[in-house]
Amino acid sequence: MEGLRAWLADNHDSSGSAWLVTYKKIHDAHIPWGDVVQELIAWGWIDSAVRSVDETRYKHLISPRKDSSAWSAASKGVVERLRTEGRMQPSGEARVAVAKKNGMWTFLDDVERLEVPDDLAEALGPARATFDNWSRSIKRAWLEKIKWAKTGPTRARRIAACARAARENLKNGGLA
Repeated sequence: MEGLRAWLADNHDSSGSAWLVTYKKIHDAHIPWGDVVQELIAWGWIDSAVRSVDETRYKHLISPRKDSSAWSAASKGVVERLRTEGRMQPSGEARVAVAKKNGMWTFLDDVERLEVPDDLAEALGPARATFDNWSRSIKRAWLEKIKWAKTGPTRARRIAACARAARENLKNGGLA
């Protein structure tokens, strides 16, 4: 972890995306991914794609957090924990400030609360019971997918797909 911390200290404001190679759980040098994510958040970075390198290693794409990046409840909880521990870096605090200013800090709050928008509730109709019985992660995934729609027609298509998945009681909400 010290190597990642040192790299971020030197490169957090001058580097674009980078691949971070970590060991899988089967290796003695494995570092829990949650610890890595905390370090990334402290410096204003985020993780995204993950790929297997070989039998013992993964590579994770890490990047500076963009202004358009929404903050999940889990990431906001990490920020609070890092602040309490005195581990948030100025660059990480700057990303939080931008998110609070542009609305991305609270963008997913309704999704995190699993609030079903009126247009989805109407489309679900009697299938709402099926939707309500899906796991939290499936409901959250659908709500976030719908929320991120950039146009009305895209939102309508996503709502229709969610409602269809509920009516047909598809495994994993039709997302798998």
